[in-house]
Formats: sequence, structure tokens, C-alpha cells
Amino acid sequence: MTDTDLQSYKPELPSVMVDDAVRAALREDLGRAGDITTLATIPPDAMANVIIASREEGVLSGMPLARAAFRAINPDIQFETLIDDGDTIAPGDVVARIKGRARDVLSAERVALNYLGHMSGIATATAQFAAKITHTNARVCCTRKTTPGLRAFEKYAVRCGGGANHRFGLDDAVLIKDNHIGVVGDIARTVETARAYVGHLVKIEVEVDTLEQLASVLPAKPDVVLLDNMDAATLRKAIALVKKLNPSTKTEASGGIKLDTIAEKAETGVDYISTGWITHSAPVLDLGLDTSIV
Repeated sequence: MTDTDLQSYKPELPSVMVDDAVRAALREDLGRAGDITTLATIPPDAMANVIIASREEGVLSGMPLARAAFRAINPDIQFETLIDDGDTIAPGDVVARIKGRARDVLSAERVALNYLGHMSGIATATAQFAAKITHTNARVCCTRKTTPGLRAFEKYAVRCGGGANHRFGLDDAVLIKDNHIGVVGDIARTVETARAYVGHLVKIEVEVDTLEQLASVLPAKPDVVLLDNMDAATLRKAIALVKKLNPSTKTEASGGIKLDTIAEKAETGVDYISTGWITHSAPVLDLGLDTSIV
């Protein structure tokens, strides 16, 4: 059975994580005096019926945070989700309808849209990368190159776009890089000492830059080898070497992965392709709030 044979569940975010982040964002935006523009111009009893609509084509992500932003300002706000995270959206698509006291709706607007635009941009970029490699068995992955404080949400957005997550932090997997090897001096010994430290439940990945490094580390049987900055021809040789010496080791290509190069890398037979671009450089997807005061 392959990964594609398995049922794929939609990603979810724990509500406590969402609530804490949204409240912090609202405190940052509201400052010490609240939304003084809205307080100065909108009558206290005015109501607003609003929609959130997409201005661009893309993949939606961030609806739980948008909903939480309005509800945190006023639990009585009605928030109707019309399109779910992970779904494709087109210009003009209405993703949500909101009804409530106008002051509250307008005060939550920017925080909600900031999350939606940023996360939908990541989901859209991920989907674009993933679409380039559907004819292969490779999967596109994110990295730890994320915005401080937003990593869980950005990695969630990657999953909404059809990508896979690399490690979440320094504590959930071992990734032995060139600096670790430089200090220890022996690449195979580095794997062995890491395995003795973390135990059998933690995966161990090793970064290699050359075929010679790869050949020297494979006898230590790492779970994954990260083939860094290798061109397609070298990747093919590396993957053939892995299959010969330790076929249970997974392969990952990384370094300089772009939309116009990912297919060539995937066609080498590599298992995973990681790129920081989808989280640190994906453009924001344009979604807007349209309102009528009643």
C-alpha cells in the first residue's frame, strides 16, 4: 500500500492554539484604547452584514482563525463558513458571511484577513508546487523557515495546499547537518551517537552534499538522507546508491527548489522535496471584507 492509497483526512487546528494566537493578535491591534476610528464614527447600535470574498484564484486556509477573531471580539457575532480550508477558490467566491454589531465586526476585520491572506497564500503556493509533481511519487514539504510565532499555522496551511510537513522544531526529529558533522568529524558515528541518545521512536535524517558523503553514511542506516543542492543527474546517482546500499532509507531533495525546477527533481525518483519558499516567500492571497451598515 502506498501513501496515495490511504484515506486523507483534512488537517485541523486545536481550538486552544487558535484562541490564544488570535487573542494576542487582537491585543496587538487594539492597543491601549481600542479601535478609535470605529468608536469615533460608528453608532453603538449599528449592525453590519458582511461577506469575506476572494479577489484571486487560490486555495483557502485560515478560516478557524478568521472565525475566532470575530468571536473573540463578541461571541454573539454570527459567522457562517461557506467554503472550507483546503478548497479551491476563484475570484468573487464568498468564503464566509458575518453578521453582528458593526463596531465589533470592523474591529476584528484586519486580524481575520491577515490570517486568511497569509495562510491562503501559503496553501496556494504549496498547491502550485504539488501540481507540478503529480506524475511522480514525490511529495513537497515545508521546512522550519517560518515566521516566528506562526509556525503551526503556516505548516497547517501547507497541508491545506496538499503538501507535507517536515519536522516542526528541533525536538521532534534529528536532522544532522554539515555543522554537526564538522564538529564530530565522522558522519557515520554522528548517526550512531544520535540514535543511542534519542531512542527508536525518533527519526534520524542526515544532510549530505556529495555522493562520497552519502556512501559513507548509508551503512549507519539513517531513516532519511537529505540530498542538498544536487542537480538532477547527481540526484539520480544518489538515489541509485541508496537503493543499492540501504533501500529502506528515504530520500529528500532540498536547496534551490523553485516552481520551474521541482518537476525535474521529482522525476529523479526522490521521495520528498523540501522548500522554504512556500512558507517564507509565498505571496499573500487577496481576500477582502465587504460591508453594509444597517
